Parts: sequence; C-alpha cells; structure tokens
Amino acid sequence: MEKFKNSIWIIALIILIVLIGVIGYGYYKKSTIDVKRPVATMEVKDVGTIKIELYPEYAPETVANFVALANRGFYDGLTFHRIVKDFMIQGGDKKGDGTGIATTSDLKDDGDDTEYTIKGEFIANNVNNKLKFEEGVVAMARSDYTNYSSSLTEESYNSGSSQFFIMTAENTALNGQYTSFGKVIEGIEFVHQIEGVEVKTADDAETTGNKEVSTPVNPPVITSIRVETNGIDYGLPKILVPFDYMSWIYKQYGIDPSSMTNVQ
Repeated sequence: MEKFKNSIWIIALIILIVLIGVIGYGYYKKSTIDVKRPVATMEVKDVGTIKIELYPEYAPETVANFVALANRGFYDGLTFHRIVKDFMIQGGDKKGDGTGIATTSDLKDDGDDTEYTIKGEFIANNVNNKLKFEEGVVAMARSDYTNYSSSLTEESYNSGSSQFFIMTAENTALNGQYTSFGKVIEGIEFVHQIEGVEVKTADDAETTGNKEVSTPVNPPVITSIRVETNGIDYGLPKILVPFDYMSWIYKQYGIDPSSMTNVQ
C-alpha cells in the first residue's frame, strides 16, 4: 500500500513538472516571438516606391486609422499639397489644399458623409509616444486653433484625420507635440526628390494671408498606399466629432449663423 501511494506521488510530481515545463515554454515562446510591425508601401507617380514601417505600440489609434484608410484606397490619387524644404512633405488631403479631412465612409463600409477626427497621440496630449521627429519619420498633421485662443488646446490636439507628413530633416521642436507613427525604411531618396519640387505661395495667399512658399507648382501624386498587416487586425480608431471653428467664431461675437446666408 505504501509503495502504491509513493507511486501516485511520483506520477503526480512528474505531471506537475511536465505542466510547469509546458507553461514555461509557452511564456518563453510568446516573449521571444518577433511580431512584425505593419509596413505601408506608397507608390508616387513618376517618383518611386516609399516603404514605411508603422508603430502601433506608440500610436495605436493613428495606425488603425491610417491602415483602414490606406487599404480602402482613400489615398489613391491624392497629392503632396504642402512641401517645405529641409522640413517635411505633407499629403493625404482629398481637397488638395490643406483643408480636407476624411469621412466615416472613407473609413468603413457602413459610414456616411460625416467628417471625423482622432485623438492626438503624443506627450502633450497625455500619450507616452517616444518616437522622435527625425528624418523619415511619418506623423499626423493637425490644426492649431490656439493661434485664435489659448483655450482651444484640446481642440487643436485632437484635430488630426487623414493628412500626414514625412520629415525630410530632424526637428526637435515637434517632439511630443504631434503624433509620430511611422518611419521610412526604404525610399528616403524619393522623399527628398519630392522635397525638391518647385513650390510657390498658394493661389489664395492674398485672401488668407498665408504667405508660405510651400504649394507645389505640379503636386506629386500618390498613386497608391497599401499596408501589409501580417495577419493582424488593427480594427478601427475611436473617432471624434471635429471642432467647428466657424460656429465657435460666431458664438464669440454673438453672431447668428443664419444671418450669414447670402441674400438673393
């Protein structure tokens, strides 16, 4: 009887050791698996191919948004509408003038014409994004309404939608102030080729007061952007209601928006 009990304990001990080994190996395997980041392939007409590694660990909402838009063909045919030498090239605006943002129909099958923005994922907006703004880094463009009122910080931080820019040189002033979410891993020479195109002031510069010489004479065209996700579903971003700047202006001055309609 004593030998039988000892045999049971030995068998139980062996089973326990085997289980510990299996579990331990599972944790080891999980911790050592190289999870490949998503890679975006951008084709630019008459320029070349630019490959961008995306970093969901730094900016998950932004990466989800970019992947969804790109793989639905949103960026196909759009342009780089703003180019500043020794700074960056900016694209992703379906209006082509820096004022356009995406709609929910651009993002998903059951969407509509409702425009949206996403949360800014950077340190100033309480997101610990450590990706620095150096050559080749890709980031989300956003508005800066604090030029009109210092109270509009949150509205400014969360105003990104579809427009992005690629750094052509390091700029530490942007660190922690904009959402960096990727970096060029192939084709940086093509980024610099785009950077070198002829630019001018915008056609409406006299009206808007924007004298920046950054509008391409012949805007480079993005033929396509597609993202290889390596089988990972990044889902959809949490969308926000865009800040209505004009309604805010009307409210500040006590203006009834209906009184601003054209009189026929």
